[in-house]
Amino acid sequence: MTTRTVVGNISLSLDGRVAGPGGDYDMGWIVPHAVTDTSRSHMTRVTSAATIALLGRKNYQGFGGYWPAVADDANAHPDDRAFSRWLDDVEKVVFSTTLTETEWHNARVTKADPATVVKELRQRDGGDIIVLASASVIRNLLAADELDRLSITLCPEVAGGGARLWDDVDVASSWSLTDSTVTESGAICLLYDRKR
Repeated sequence: MTTRTVVGNISLSLDGRVAGPGGDYDMGWIVPHAVTDTSRSHMTRVTSAATIALLGRKNYQGFGGYWPAVADDANAHPDDRAFSRWLDDVEKVVFSTTLTETEWHNARVTKADPATVVKELRQRDGGDIIVLASASVIRNLLAADELDRLSITLCPEVAGGGARLWDDVDVASSWSLTDSTVTESGAICLLYDRKR
């Protein structure tokens, strides 16, 4: 059996926010930094080894409402089309206490604890397991020490309010910087691996 790397992928503001003061969908400050060639290339590189994507309900609904149509959009950036095709094909596990079913190809909904699901998925052969921008799932996996890599796009913005990735962390951990790339917008794509 191969060892599966569990990756948390997220964008953060300089003040540690995952969303702005307007609520969960106040992420306009991320967009200019997500659409640079370097950010798109980083996303493709981080996701290409993954065969399972983990999503919280809000990101599942947001991603599902946007990404499926991008694959066949001739006007879309080639990296966005490639990501769209990968996202459609990859196995998707959606964590939700309110959804009961999904219409997206290759997706399933679970009410189970994310750390429990990841422990089970690690027992199967396959590629990496990646959390796509779902802060609640990333926090859960960090608390259970089930996250092996953090992919953080640090945006040169101060959101000034809104949800943070971390408030308090119950379990201390150490990380090693394995890659960093500055984008055209001044964001920094960072890869950290968990020191064990």
